[in-house]
Amino acid sequence: MLIIGTILLLIIGLIHSYLGEKYILIRLFRREDLPKLLGSDWFTKRVLRFAWHLTTLAWWGFAAILYVLSTPSVNVKNEILIIITVVFALSGIVSLLFSRGKHLSWLFFFIIAAMSYYGVTYS
Repeated sequence: MLIIGTILLLIIGLIHSYLGEKYILIRLFRREDLPKLLGSDWFTKRVLRFAWHLTTLAWWGFAAILYVLSTPSVNVKNEILIIITVVFALSGIVSLLFSRGKHLSWLFFFIIAAMSYYGVTYS
C-alpha cells in the first residue's frame, strides 16, 4: 500500500505542477490587478510560481518517505532525515533562485536542511 501511495504522490506532483502552470498560473499572471510587491508584480508572480511548485517538491519528499517506510532498513531514521535534508535544500535553492534572494524562505529552508543533516551526521 505504501508503494501505491508513493506512486500516486509522484503522479499527483507531476499533474499538479503541469496543470497548475498551464491552467492556473499562466492565466493568473495575465491579470493586470495582481498585487505589486516590492514595487512591481514581478515578485508576486515569482513567489506564486515557486510556492506552487514547492508543493510538488514536498509531495515528492513524502513519496520518498513512504517508499523508505515500505522497505524499512536499520537506518530508517537516517534515511528519512536525508530525504528531509534534500527536500529542504532543494526548496531553499528554488526559493533563492526564483526570488533572487528577496523572499527569505530560502534562509529557513537551508537552516532546516542543515539541522536535518546534522541529525544524520551526529545521531
